[in-house]
Amino acid sequence: MSEGLLLVIDGDSLAHRAYHALPKSMRSSLGRPSGALIGFTNFLVRLWDAEQPAGVLVGWDTLEVPTYRHESLPGYQAGRVFEPAILEQLGLLPDVVRSFGFLAGKAPGYEADDFLAAAATNWTGPVLVATSDRDAFQLVSDRVNILQPIKGVSELARIGPDEVRERYGVEPEQVPDFIALRGDSSDHIPGAPGVGPKKAADVLRQYGSLESALEAGRFSQIADDLRLYRHVASMDAGAPIPPLAATPPDWAAAASHASALGLGALAGRLEERASAS
Repeated sequence: MSEGLLLVIDGDSLAHRAYHALPKSMRSSLGRPSGALIGFTNFLVRLWDAEQPAGVLVGWDTLEVPTYRHESLPGYQAGRVFEPAILEQLGLLPDVVRSFGFLAGKAPGYEADDFLAAAATNWTGPVLVATSDRDAFQLVSDRVNILQPIKGVSELARIGPDEVRERYGVEPEQVPDFIALRGDSSDHIPGAPGVGPKKAADVLRQYGSLESALEAGRFSQIADDLRLYRHVASMDAGAPIPPLAATPPDWAAAASHASALGLGALAGRLEERASAS
């Protein structure tokens, strides 16, 4: 099935936002950190309520294994250090997602981004991608929109092709080229020296693509570097996702799973939904 709306969520992106939005002192009845678990699950349920999607897939990083990006570009995402409490909860969240009957994408060598791309590419109906990562603007089309958190995870902006053009001055499919030229400080992608967002957009408007600019002799001394940066900035739509299908929520199973994790209040809210349905 590839009909109806598919909701695709960047699990790591939204779990981190939830973790930092809620008190880090939050604990389950088992004495374990619980803020990211509760915050992310509440966000997941709220999104499902708002959008009523036919299917849900959540993509996850595998932090223990480097991706081709780390191997190709030494320094990619260098210096990222995560607290043990968020790492523990990130390890539990894919099974939380599965307890609802939703799909989880996670595999060594791939980032959450790649599962977003694979899902958006393989689903033929409309797709909403919830992520705070602007790299995902490359997925935007008339069929694919982004939901971007503005404040914590409570306020969302809807990003379509017009919004990408307004923010970056380029077409969605030019976003990897734009990132390669401009660079990305958060991922430690250097970009072309002296090229900021405006110049990067000007180059792409003039030549149409990074490759055309390089073939015309622009940036000749760093051409191979820029091709590498574009490769690193491109999402891999070949990531191994589970078969896409309708995923009606199983509130009772999700409540049982939350209870087993010591999340009694969350379990109670989910049990109420199970009874109502």
